[in-house]
Amino acid sequence: MWQSSPPGSIYDYIRVASFSIGPDGLIEQWSSRAAGLFGMTSTEAVGRDPVEAFMPAELRCDGRRRVGEILDGKEWTGLVPFRIPGEGGAHGVAEVYVMPSLTGRGERAALCIVVDVRALRRIETDLAASQAIFGQSPFGFVLFGTDFAVVRANQRFATVFGGAAEDHRGRTVDDYLPRAEADRLSATLKRVLETGESVTDLQLVGTAPGDAGRRHWSMNLYRVHSGAGHPVGVAGLATDVTRRHIAAREAASARRNLALLNEASARIGNSLDLEATARELLDVAVPGFCDLAAVDLYQGLLTGEEAAPGSWAPAHRESTGGSAELRRVAHASAVADALPTAVAGSGPPGPDDLPPALGSVHRFAFGSPCAMALRSGRVEDVPGDEMGFVQSTLAVPMVAHDTVVGLVQFSRTKGSEPFGERDRALATELAARAAVCIDNARLYRREHERALILQRSLLPPGDPEAAGLDIACRYLPGNTATEVGGDWFDVIELPGHRTALVVGDVMGRGLRAAVAMGELRTAVRTLALLDLEPAEVLSALDEVARGLGSPGAGERSEGLGGSGGAQWPSRAAQKSRETDLSEVYLATCVYAVYDPVTRRCTFANAGHLPPAVVEPGRPARLIDVPPGMPLGVGGEPFEEVEVELAENALLTLYTDGLVESRDQPLDEGLDALRAVLTGPQMELEDACDHVLSTLDTRHGEDDIALLMARIQGLPVEAVGDWTLPREPRSVGRARELARDQLLSWSLDDLVDTTELLVSELVTNALRYGEGEIRLRLLRDRTLVCEVWDAGLVQPRRRRARDTDEGGRGLQLVGLLSAAWGSRRTPRGKTVWFELALPDGAPAAELSVEQLLSMY
Repeated sequence: MWQSSPPGSIYDYIRVASFSIGPDGLIEQWSSRAAGLFGMTSTEAVGRDPVEAFMPAELRCDGRRRVGEILDGKEWTGLVPFRIPGEGGAHGVAEVYVMPSLTGRGERAALCIVVDVRALRRIETDLAASQAIFGQSPFGFVLFGTDFAVVRANQRFATVFGGAAEDHRGRTVDDYLPRAEADRLSATLKRVLETGESVTDLQLVGTAPGDAGRRHWSMNLYRVHSGAGHPVGVAGLATDVTRRHIAAREAASARRNLALLNEASARIGNSLDLEATARELLDVAVPGFCDLAAVDLYQGLLTGEEAAPGSWAPAHRESTGGSAELRRVAHASAVADALPTAVAGSGPPGPDDLPPALGSVHRFAFGSPCAMALRSGRVEDVPGDEMGFVQSTLAVPMVAHDTVVGLVQFSRTKGSEPFGERDRALATELAARAAVCIDNARLYRREHERALILQRSLLPPGDPEAAGLDIACRYLPGNTATEVGGDWFDVIELPGHRTALVVGDVMGRGLRAAVAMGELRTAVRTLALLDLEPAEVLSALDEVARGLGSPGAGERSEGLGGSGGAQWPSRAAQKSRETDLSEVYLATCVYAVYDPVTRRCTFANAGHLPPAVVEPGRPARLIDVPPGMPLGVGGEPFEEVEVELAENALLTLYTDGLVESRDQPLDEGLDALRAVLTGPQMELEDACDHVLSTLDTRHGEDDIALLMARIQGLPVEAVGDWTLPREPRSVGRARELARDQLLSWSLDDLVDTTELLVSELVTNALRYGEGEIRLRLLRDRTLVCEVWDAGLVQPRRRRARDTDEGGRGLQLVGLLSAAWGSRRTPRGKTVWFELALPDGAPAAELSVEQLLSMY
């Protein structure tokens, strides 16, 4: 039997077999491949007639004829059907090639080569499919041999890298890729060939011939085997994914920009401070958007100049010597040892082109890109410095409400990706958001300053002074952002060295409450000057509070006809009144009047917390004053309580922000206040600070007003008090008493004036008053004279006619005194005048005009 070829050869794949026919026409030799093809062993085949063994009966006659011809020396090739072993008697077709041969004895024989036609057709199909896939594939297909040289490449691969497909045979990866990428691909090829593990989506970067742009390829690699299973190379399928990379990069850039804008929305404008807002912008931009950045704001904006929209940089200022003055308020750098921002110009920077220092005031040159950006309100490109490290800079104007408030410069260093159109749009958006926040901060600062001016104008200036009282006060607004609120306190000087102490609280917070507080405080001062009783003051103040904030005040007069006759109010007026009720300002208030002569204090309360008093050696207590209804409610009278206070007692008036919060009930707060006040005596200012620092005020939840007064009554020697009978000689007696008292006080300079004015007041009391006359002189910071009687008729100053013999007394009082007036008392009235104490300078004499004004 013939020796067959080794396993795994091409003959196995195409199913080739051989056998020989002897001179007698019988099978003489039978190969192993023939045994596998026909399913017959050599024992079964040798010595048999091949026609009888393989051919169907109907073909045997022709077969014998063919065998005879072959043995006569003729070649023959043809298709011969045969039974396929192991396939249920199925018939196959073999292509037989018969070649005549000679034996060693010179006899004719034949050698037969048999090929399975079915295997050949399969090979043809496989080759056609392989050629179609390899040659017609839209992807680059390359086959590397075991030496990693190109064995075969398709036309698509050749189209990318030039030449014909055959030209690439024998090339290596170094012929296509940069060194680093080639080494990486070579290592991958080696690993695939050794391990047989496929590699998918291997990313490679290089350039194609004639194309300077960077290209990206995705490559799949797998090992190729022979029919016997031996590795013969590595196949690679390459896809150009450059567009995908560009799209991915653009998508990543868009995501980055959206993230930056989202971060900008969260981080820019958290504070109402101009410089802080500029720093917040740079915190977002560096290094996420650029490597260097700086912000310049107009100096006029920072100094608080009131300017019309768009006039921070007037055109005539821009055209004379560059931009208007700007201040560098922020800069940031992500590059070590780098300048804070790019040079605003082109070419290498000179010594005068260094960026402005932080906080410095500067101007941009008229023709510079930065100045043009400020003038036009559009983004300008600033060329990078050729010798430095800055690649490009965007000069972006900060525009808010059509007003340019400043400029921000974004710079990228060499090695970073240059700015594109998408970056310009993002830079404009970032600058615009920051500009709006900066403009809001500017507006807030302006309103804040106005609110502070209003608040400070409504509170007593400096440390209030009062006769017989040491006073200290504190005001803490609940709205720490605006520093204005609705709590207030006041110290009002009244005639007779008396003092009105007021503490109030408008319900609500902020500027609206502060305005209402200012109106109420003004009304209190006006009512106090009328020298009304505390309950009367609160009753009048209640009427004022009910009218505050009423937009229909003017409409109420529409109910009156044009002729002046009263009519029923119109529906519009009624609706206005309903609106007024919904906008009533409610407030609480304590009004107290202290008399230093008697050390008695009269309180009236409109829904406010009770005053606290601590007397020496005794615990603090709350004064029981009927609370009444808050101001603005109306309909209920207010009650008064008169309390005599001990010398050196400490009186405390306060608002609810001091003792009440969300986490502390009012009762606990009042107990804590009493505990704090009960303690060692200390300086009044220190006592105020001690109360605020000790109590859990939760400052920021509500406004706090605190007024503390130390009781210091007038000394007995500073008071002169006499009762005079109702008779004419009391006028002379009053002059004598006043003169003696002033001489004992060493006020000799005031004797003549005081005698004259006392004589006038006592004379009026005798002429127009009733009952006994009481004369009282008080010396404190000024000299006060009071004349009391039981009459209810108030004196009225009038101009006397030329023929009148009297009627000029009150005119003298008004001309010679620093102040004068009258007030009702529970049992009559009191007329008073006040003189300033001498300071050593000669007293001013009345002018001729003042004297003639009495006639």
